[in-house]
Amino acid sequence: MDLVTVGTGTVAPSATRTSACHWVARGSLKILLDCGAGTLHRLAQFGLPWHQVSHVVLSHFHPDHWGELPMLVYALKYTTMPPRQEPLVILGPRGVVRLIKQLAEGYGPWLLDPGFPIGILDVQDGEPFPLDRDVSLETFPVPHTPESVALSLTAPEGRLVYTGDTGPSSELARWAGGADVLLAECSLPKEMALDIHLTPEQAGELARDAGARHLVLTHFYPPVETSDPARAAGARFTGRITAAKDGDRFTIGGGGK
Repeated sequence: MDLVTVGTGTVAPSATRTSACHWVARGSLKILLDCGAGTLHRLAQFGLPWHQVSHVVLSHFHPDHWGELPMLVYALKYTTMPPRQEPLVILGPRGVVRLIKQLAEGYGPWLLDPGFPIGILDVQDGEPFPLDRDVSLETFPVPHTPESVALSLTAPEGRLVYTGDTGPSSELARWAGGADVLLAECSLPKEMALDIHLTPEQAGELARDAGARHLVLTHFYPPVETSDPARAAGARFTGRITAAKDGDRFTIGGGGK
């Protein structure tokens, strides 16, 4: 599986980071983990075939994690040539079907019927959801908002775990055990710590307790960038650590970045 950290920022405006989005590709699967503001233009900037997106998986319903989803559907409807025929599947925690239906009341019926097949499904926690013959998705509840989940993609070559937004959680560490890549939020420095986000040190503890092979930090608010988040995480985790930037590329099962 190939991973591109498309958007490593937050809702805070940034000249260098857009809101949360991560591209995962394996064969015909082209998956977006979250779809925040700036996603489409970043996909184009990084030369990623956005028109081939097969799945969008949301971690929770804060708009910096889903706000560009309607624009993606709109772009697939009006700017792909020849017109798209392949289905688009939108997955997320309980409530994602309701969310998209409510959005369609404002945006218009095209959001649910864009001229190509579109499927929307609430994924049940703890139940592996096959995306194709080899890759499965699983979700796990995390302490952020009531619906928030971490996401796992498992293929024969390895496992990617994306925390979404989360506070510290020993349960999450157990569930993420053995992850080849742990893509973890790293929102705030320790002097600004909140129960619903991770500091670099807490992200390092999560990676240590999960026995992850590679910790990739993402979701940076501006204050955390005045420090060295990878170094701070390294005080708690002795494995490989990358503080991701928009456009960084990694391979799961292929030896790293």
